[in-house]
Amino acid sequence: MRGDIHQFLRIGRSDQHGNRLHHPGSEPARGVEHQQGGAPSESSQAPPENCNTARAAPSAATTAARQAATLAATSAAALVIKPSGPAQELNGTTSATFSVVSATAMQLPHGTASEGNPGAAADDNSGTDDSSSRKDGLQLNNVNLQQSKNASTHRTSDYDTSDLVVRRGQTFEIALTFNRAVQSGDKLSITVETGPSPSESKNTRAVMPVSSSGNGTSWNAVRGSGSNSSMTVTINAPVNACIGQYKMSLQVTSGGRTTSASLGKFYLLFNPWASGDDVYMSSNSERGEYVLNETGLYWFGNVNEYGSRRWDYGQFESDILNIVITMLDSSVDYQKDAATDVSRRNDPVYVGRVLSAMVNSIDDNGIIVGNWSGDYSGGVSPTQWNGSAPILRKWKQSGPVKYGQCWVYAGVLCTVLRCLGIPARVIINFESAHDTDGNLVVNNYYDENGKKNNNLTNDSVWNFHAWDEAWFARKDLGSLYNGWQILDATPQEQSQGMYRLGPSSLKAVKEGDVDLDFDTPFVFAEVNADVEHWVVYSNGSKKMIYSEPKAVGRLTSTKAVGSFTRMDVTNDYKYPEGSSKEREIFNKAKAKIQPPRMYSRMAAVSLREGETVIKPTFSGTFKKIGEPQVGEDFTIPLILKNTVADTKTVKVNITATVIIYNTTPVKDILTEAQSVTLGPNEEKSIPIKMTYDQYEKALTPDNMIQFVAVCEDTNGGRLLADTVVTLKNPPLLLRVRDEPKLNKLATVDLIFSNPIQENVAESLVTVEGSGLMKTQMNVKVPCLKPNQRVTVQFEFFPYRCGERSLLADFSSDKFQNVKAFQSVKVASS
Repeated sequence: MRGDIHQFLRIGRSDQHGNRLHHPGSEPARGVEHQQGGAPSESSQAPPENCNTARAAPSAATTAARQAATLAATSAAALVIKPSGPAQELNGTTSATFSVVSATAMQLPHGTASEGNPGAAADDNSGTDDSSSRKDGLQLNNVNLQQSKNASTHRTSDYDTSDLVVRRGQTFEIALTFNRAVQSGDKLSITVETGPSPSESKNTRAVMPVSSSGNGTSWNAVRGSGSNSSMTVTINAPVNACIGQYKMSLQVTSGGRTTSASLGKFYLLFNPWASGDDVYMSSNSERGEYVLNETGLYWFGNVNEYGSRRWDYGQFESDILNIVITMLDSSVDYQKDAATDVSRRNDPVYVGRVLSAMVNSIDDNGIIVGNWSGDYSGGVSPTQWNGSAPILRKWKQSGPVKYGQCWVYAGVLCTVLRCLGIPARVIINFESAHDTDGNLVVNNYYDENGKKNNNLTNDSVWNFHAWDEAWFARKDLGSLYNGWQILDATPQEQSQGMYRLGPSSLKAVKEGDVDLDFDTPFVFAEVNADVEHWVVYSNGSKKMIYSEPKAVGRLTSTKAVGSFTRMDVTNDYKYPEGSSKEREIFNKAKAKIQPPRMYSRMAAVSLREGETVIKPTFSGTFKKIGEPQVGEDFTIPLILKNTVADTKTVKVNITATVIIYNTTPVKDILTEAQSVTLGPNEEKSIPIKMTYDQYEKALTPDNMIQFVAVCEDTNGGRLLADTVVTLKNPPLLLRVRDEPKLNKLATVDLIFSNPIQENVAESLVTVEGSGLMKTQMNVKVPCLKPNQRVTVQFEFFPYRCGERSLLADFSSDKFQNVKAFQSVKVASS
């Protein structure tokens, strides 16, 4: 690049546990490095494998940042920040030994356990205790929950927690050590409890005598092998057990006395590997993608110009499982009747519906505050987020998080579903309808200049919308409707008095069975509503310009199994547009819908009696242009064509508006009118010029500008042409040095060049990635001059092996939320 001046920053991670290092930004630096070239582009990669590695205990090591100084103002600044050295890591232990203490010596509350140790025993009885009974009675000395072995068997090794995590419909094994061998007169039983008011009648408490045999249909504990004073116990969690956090205790009856000891706690999850579980999924590759994979893919833009970004689900990251349980315990249903709410957590239909409400903040002080205004002051721009874990942790710390939009809601909901063991995926639907009155028709109203009339227009068609699909059985509907179920946490319309959506059966949507629970008419409209466009004239008259039965529900997409590519699922939602079957299902759905919540706006603006719509004898469309970049001027052509042999004059009113991705207008930046004469069968291109100065101050992080042209000839023929231009951000490049290895220092370069002829200031780089960094790294970048390039070099300690994803965001006063993603294959050390 001519005149390319380069800044070099080196950022050292203090240790492998994610301690942040911020750019000091106080002293000038010396030295300039000139550099050319870039980084390799992102390619398709397989999702991360399930690599069972030992968890590392937090290290006390820290690093110091070193600063140098900058040269004169006429040259580019070069800042060097170096770590003092890599941190060391020690492997921790997952169990510890404890002793039973009688009630007379020291009374311990039930459930008490030291950190790293599942529990300490306490006597149920109070009063005196003679030494002979203490000597002869069976006493528990130690419990080992065998977390590593159980986690491997239950495919939960990646959960970054010191607690035992297992799945229902499967056995797990614990080891008990006593003060002597268990004799024939000794009786043992194990109790598991979940929720604030555990009850056997509500399936939230189970008492299991330790016996020689058991069955797979209920909670039971079976004595296994042992020697001398130790023995193993195999516990079966039934396939219909409530998921959540459990307390586990042991009751020992020996020598005429009964004592009780806490065995600690464990988490119980849904099990898509168990054939009897409602979330059972038969394909191993799909289970790997929809349960174990930590990185997703979503699309943005519009149906003609779209791109993709990765999303870091982070369902196994530290504290996330605990936060998800806290979400369930914070729901409206739990607050009303905690015992009943917990007892219903065996049903993924119920759990999914609760979570779709909790992920948005309305009604229940849930996770994310929505904002579609374009003004995100007082919070974080929705496009800045790269993953779910920082959002969930921020909610746990300080309440609802500002701000989110549909893909953020979908990403977080996918995280919590996968975390609980429910297979889930994010869906992107381009040209997605929001039908407010439930009549399966979207009505858009414009004035004569092409500006949308927001007083009359209550419906909308979003450029794209994101929701989730979760995989489970629908016993409430029948087996025909098993499989993928739509859940949507974006607060659009109320469902039974709360902002939530679903689960709605994908099969029911496709077949037009909109009378089935939950919220199926709304989802059906999102993918298959008809769209009607109206012009409102200055005299108050309203005329329909045209109707589009095929406009809604296009390029419905999800991440492909095993690769970062798009899989089209449009035909899973509806029959092919234009087919007789599609119209048959549409009419079936309309017939099933009860009278809508309000009469369609069509009733109020229907054509006057005897009036007919004059079909225009000319066509008008916007021509697709290249991929203009933020900071550039561009021209978009409007193509008008006379379709008859007579000369005609067409009046054209054009409006350009900066919009949010859901078509909410932010600011009109261009309004112009012109008269165009078309000769017989003539085609003309009308150039519409847009300069950087016109859109610079108004552009939102969505980078979207909508162009609308209302065209009318002298005979009364009318048409409306519209298009959305999505501007590209300049490239942000990531380059991984060498081959990263587990628990070894790794280095990455992040490269950005300022492409505009203005200074770029207030720049911040945020980097994150599950399995690579425990927390986000934030780095402030000095002011960049025109054509200046900066390289930020940072270090991290991978703590999970396999295919991982590194995600970066660059934001400044000129460019908002420029993204970069890089696959990182972490080898075992």
